[in-house]
Amino acid sequence: MLDPHVLAFIWAFLIAVAVFVYVCLDGFDLGIGILFPVMPRKEDRDVAVNSIAPVWDGNETWLVLGGVGLMPAFPLAFSIILPALYLPVILMLLALVFRGVSFEMRFRAANETQQKWWDRAFSWGSYVATFCQGIALGAFVQGIHVENNAYAGGWWDWLTPFSLLTGLALVTGYGVLGACWLLWKTEGALHDRARHQAGSMMAVLLCFILVVSVTMPFLQPAFAARWLGFPNIVLAAPVPVIVVALAWLYFRAVRDADQHGLWADAKPFVLALCIFLITYVGFGISMYPHIVPPSVTIWQAAAPASSQIFLLVGAVVLLPIILGYTGYVYWLFRGKVRAGAGYH
Repeated sequence: MLDPHVLAFIWAFLIAVAVFVYVCLDGFDLGIGILFPVMPRKEDRDVAVNSIAPVWDGNETWLVLGGVGLMPAFPLAFSIILPALYLPVILMLLALVFRGVSFEMRFRAANETQQKWWDRAFSWGSYVATFCQGIALGAFVQGIHVENNAYAGGWWDWLTPFSLLTGLALVTGYGVLGACWLLWKTEGALHDRARHQAGSMMAVLLCFILVVSVTMPFLQPAFAARWLGFPNIVLAAPVPVIVVALAWLYFRAVRDADQHGLWADAKPFVLALCIFLITYVGFGISMYPHIVPPSVTIWQAAAPASSQIFLLVGAVVLLPIILGYTGYVYWLFRGKVRAGAGYH
């Protein structure tokens, strides 16, 4: 039998990976809704929606794995985190449902006026879902008040200047992913507009990353010790250097995307994901080994080893299936999306 400490680490890693994959995949299709207000032409909105139509609902599979997987693998963490974040989580889920309905109904609207209202609903749902995810992230990072293995904070503890900051940062980040996706998948005026948006929004996102990174060490003493103490500061020093290098490559890639080559158009999206990855790793370094900062570790919150082994068997079976059909769908619908072609 695997050591319980190893099992807990494996499950923490799987959940962290699932959350990151969700951010990457659902991030760009939420980003499409975020960019809707700057798409005045109906034809552009149709192309943008058609570019994500085959994949958007499958992308949310990873939210189920990352969020719901927390309950059986780390029941103590689930019982603490959910009460602390009830309102933003409920609003996020309602917005995702509202957005999903709007996605389908816009194609079945009786006239252009009705479709505009469904487009607004699709955009509003994308903004609310993304903003609530960012707020939940910020509230989680700044720490949750725990007493006797239970949430001991107030109803509005999640609402702070830092959580609002991370909410705005995530809206910008998903907007970057949406712009990069359109840059990759579209042509013509929509492609050119996405190229400009990808550059300007990334500049704003980097400012958010800088502010959040500077603020985090002051949220909890453990963060400051982990990043600023010796020798950790030496080990952490490459992280901002890597972000700067990736940002430089990203802006070059966005500039070169007007060449309309397949790799030239895809490169900004890949580099944006790399920037997301390195910032996510930075969050992980700050959090580890706590699953409920600043007091509950992954081993304290873990389910019994027998339960985690049972769950791991299911994950070993299901994960290749999920990865397989996800990869197949993306391969099947590869290439550019053109006006007049879609899935109605």
